[in-house]
This record gives sequence, structure tokens and C-alpha cells, in this order.
Amino acid sequence: MFNLEGHTALVTGSSRGIGHETVRALARQGAQVIINGRNPDTVAQAVAALQSEGCRALPLVFDIEDVPATLAAVDQILTQVGTIDILFANAALQHREPLLSFPQHEFERILFANLTAQWALGRHLASHMMAREYGRIIFTGSITGLRGKREITAYTAAKSALHGLVRQWTAELACHGITVNAIAPGYIKTEFTQALVDDAEFNQWLNSRSPSVGWGTAQDVASTAVYLAARESGFISGQVITVDGGMTATMM
Repeated sequence: MFNLEGHTALVTGSSRGIGHETVRALARQGAQVIINGRNPDTVAQAVAALQSEGCRALPLVFDIEDVPATLAAVDQILTQVGTIDILFANAALQHREPLLSFPQHEFERILFANLTAQWALGRHLASHMMAREYGRIIFTGSITGLRGKREITAYTAAKSALHGLVRQWTAELACHGITVNAIAPGYIKTEFTQALVDDAEFNQWLNSRSPSVGWGTAQDVASTAVYLAARESGFISGQVITVDGGMTATMM
């Protein structure tokens, strides 16, 4: 099951963290993977690491905030690989500040990067998938799109809208053999969250709040992405799947 031989997957923001674990998991199931990031050196290192494991991996450098450059880069790689069957739109941007001092330009920037840019890339690849009557589009949502949290007003707004986009796109794309879903991670232990991992007070709060007690791993998210990327998940679309140890399901 979940054999991805013959499939090509693009994972944005995949040179590190959750994205990198996901391209590794997809590659181990047989997919050819395209690793994306903003830094050419970091992307090259990530590609080399997967190739050393016997995986088929290609680099693709672009910044999700620059939509014209993103679409041009995708078109260029398409001439090389032919098709992209799986998109895991994982790249994201964050800004933390209390609501009353949150600058409007930062609100607009976060909304653009986490919603508009995702919409543009996903729509671009959906047009190619429609021609083949097959595709898998997965967005990284967030449990903050389901529950509010202090000081991330723009991120919460963007992810909430992204969850709505998943449902809307399903209404338009499911008849073309394209599934559209989102994964909403909870607190996942990566290099990006290391400061919180090392914060004893935060860990005390997390352990008291989550029925699973403690942190999830990038592999928890990656395995969910593999399932949603596979042919076997073809009757699942329009869903936001939380990977949070039950945090948003309880009143603990």
C-alpha cells in the first residue's frame, strides 16, 4: 500500500523540519521528490542527503513570497520532470506581536505568504493536474486555524482561510480526480520549535493541555502526508486533519 513509484512530489519549505521529513517519507515510498527552499546551499545539502540514501531528489529554489518567480521556477522544473502529481504546500511565514501593536504591513505580508501565495501555486499546479484527471494537493494548515492563540492574529486568519480554501477547492476539483486536504499540526518538535522545547514552563503547560502528553514529531506529520498523497486516499478530500495528540479534541 501507499506505493508512490511513478509519482513526482513537490514539497515547499522542505530543506529542513517537517517539510524535509515529508520529502524523505515520500521518497521512501518510491516518489521522485522536489526539494524547495529559499537558500540554495541549504537546498543542495538536503538534496545530497536524500540522494545519499538512494532517493530520487531534485532541487528547486524559490521564495514563496515571490509568486512570479515561484511559478516560473515550477514551470522550469516541469520541463524536466514532465508532471507533478503531488503538491505539499508546506512553506509558511510567521510574525508574533500583540494585536493592538501588530503592524498592518506585517498582517498583509503574513496573509499573502500563507494564503495568497499558496492559492497561486496550488491553482497553477491544479491546472496541470486537471489535464491528467489526477492529483493530490495538501496544504499545511494549523490548529491555530481551529483555536485562537495570542499574538499571531495574521497567521490565525490566514490558516483559517486556508482551511476554507481546502473545502472550496474540493467542490471544484474533486470531479477532476484531484483531492485537496490540509494537515493541521499541533506542537511538533523540530529545530524551529527548539526554544519552546527547552522552555520548562511551556512544557509544563503543554503536558497539562495535551492528552497525549508532550511533543509530536515531524514523522507524525510526514506519515499523514504520505497517506494523503497516495492513491488509496482518493475518496478523502476537503478535510483538515489535525496531528496534535488530541489537543483540539479535548477541554483539558
